[in-house]
Amino acid sequence: MQALIDAVLPSMETAMAKVGIQGDFWKKMLSRSKEASQGDLALPCFPFAKQLGISPDEAAQQIVNALELDIGQAAAVGPYVNIRASMAWLVAQLSKEPESKGSILIEHTSANPNGPFHVGRARNAVLGDTFVRMHRASGYDVTAEYYVDDMGKQVGILCWALENLEENQVHNLLAEGEIPIEESPHSAKEDHARVLWYQAANLLKAQDPTVDSGVTELVQKSEEADADILARFEASYQPVLDGMLVTLARMGITFDSFTKESRFIVDGSVEILMDQLETSELHGVAENGAHFLELESKGVKGKSTQFYYRRGDGSSLYATRDLAYHQHKWTRSGSLLNILGEDHKLQSKQVGIALDELNIRTPEVVFYAFTKLADGKMSTRRGNVVFMDDLLDEAQARALETVKEIRADLPAEKLLGISEAVGVSATRFNIARISPEKGITFRWSDALSLEADSAPFIMYSHARACSIQRKAGDVDISEGLNTAELSGSAADLVRRMAYMNDVLQTAIDSRAPHNFCAWLSALAVDYNRFYRDNYVIEEGVVNIQNLIISELARDHLRRGCEAVGIIPIEEM
Repeated sequence: MQALIDAVLPSMETAMAKVGIQGDFWKKMLSRSKEASQGDLALPCFPFAKQLGISPDEAAQQIVNALELDIGQAAAVGPYVNIRASMAWLVAQLSKEPESKGSILIEHTSANPNGPFHVGRARNAVLGDTFVRMHRASGYDVTAEYYVDDMGKQVGILCWALENLEENQVHNLLAEGEIPIEESPHSAKEDHARVLWYQAANLLKAQDPTVDSGVTELVQKSEEADADILARFEASYQPVLDGMLVTLARMGITFDSFTKESRFIVDGSVEILMDQLETSELHGVAENGAHFLELESKGVKGKSTQFYYRRGDGSSLYATRDLAYHQHKWTRSGSLLNILGEDHKLQSKQVGIALDELNIRTPEVVFYAFTKLADGKMSTRRGNVVFMDDLLDEAQARALETVKEIRADLPAEKLLGISEAVGVSATRFNIARISPEKGITFRWSDALSLEADSAPFIMYSHARACSIQRKAGDVDISEGLNTAELSGSAADLVRRMAYMNDVLQTAIDSRAPHNFCAWLSALAVDYNRFYRDNYVIEEGVVNIQNLIISELARDHLRRGCEAVGIIPIEEM
């Protein structure tokens, strides 16, 4: 609605001056109407009544009488001024491309490379990639970043396991721990193969203390930038990370850059920051020689007021390296956005305070609630997960059965392509359409839903528009819409499309991708109502006006699909 608000403001300012309303406080009150039937914008007039010495209803009427709009009509409805944009103004918005905006680096996913991508990790990846896509669709210069934890305990356990355990030991340990080794089409992928070693080492660690000490030694040396250890770590995790990236690519999720945690140890930037933190008024030293910042004065309560950034032996912690990472990111982009699980809220706040102490800007963070299985939290270590490779296979299989029923005429290869697109899109959309702060309990029936308010419904609407375009053939639609003839469901569809850029930007600004998903679902509904009520092609004759509307809808559906990760296939 911002475009309409901007268009209305000059006329509204003149009207307010005529009526005698002082100040510009009312500008923040002009907003989207709650009821679409009443208009596009609404201005409540209660605050003006006292200033003018009249009732809110009278104030609304006086403003309307003084208002001269060339982009629509205004009406007083009780104590509200309602404004409805004209069809001519709405149609003019349809051809407007988003303006070029600034740069933003969005860091997301960054999962430990110790096993296959599973459903519990998928929410970060889907949300992060949706933000990447939405920003790009809105005109931002976006860098999608993966921060590689290449020196932490999880990688240390994997490295130790691969170097110390034989295959028969791994199988015996997993059998004792009741972690099944399930054969699947993906068993040969390194992420699926190597996770068995990781799981086995965790089981052995509970029995044999030398495992923990061995892993600790490896991790400590990695934190000292030991080149040999870092190389061994990379040899252990890189095949796993490569396998994870194959899974993500299947979901349409890719990255522009990868940054290793270890680089900030190797280049000395962490050491410099730790020395700088010692000059902070919040600095303190524990009995064991560890350094920390006391954060109680900064609003941190309870047992977590001390933010440790240097161990007693002089080495850094993960959060310390995170400080150097953010310093590095600010050299590459004008704004930063991090996608993190809700369990990172405290650490994120601590890191933010430490960044303030270092005069480094804090990034913006979107936190999301976890995805759980119906019987509890997922864990790669314990083996109670649903791997994304298996989920996507199941999604394709279920979609294939549905597509076969509808399009039995299509060749097998085409059916497989459609079902893959439907399965991937349904899986992604069922994550993206839920508000980040709401938890998700994973159920197969929800994840693979093909019902209304779903990716398949949106995809079908786009495919229908593509089918109409193919049937219409080469028709000249350059004459544009006759706005005087727009009414009913055709007008509703145009009105919906006209606000696409505004809705997208609002979803970005409010960090609410689910709101844009809801708009996209509503667009698909509006297009199907338009198709029901208006013939585009009847008895071989093309209605040019309706074809133009259908073509505009096809373009908006495609752009909307791409912005949330739905694959806009042209045939279903």
